Amino acid sequence: MANIKSQIKRNKQNETRRERNKAVKSALKTSQKKVQTAISGGDADAAVARQREAARALDKAASKGVLHKRTAARKKSRLAKQVNATSAA
Repeated sequence: MANIKSQIKRNKQNETRRERNKAVKSALKTSQKKVQTAISGGDADAAVARQREAARALDKAASKGVLHKRTAARKKSRLAKQVNATSAA
């Protein structure tokens, strides 16, 4: 356990951020899973809507520093590719 006042504060901040990041990442996984469910259900309109929501959430997470911006871009691209393949077929 830290004895230094600034380090005690730092540890509290780190714990708060860790919990928030964990919640955001969990929500991202849920939104991506909703897209997958819509795709497997064959509902192209719902898949597009869910994909738009997931892309927005990924952008928000990247801007907050929860995800790296290239990671967010890669995930968005993969989702879009899957949705486009579904709507084309």
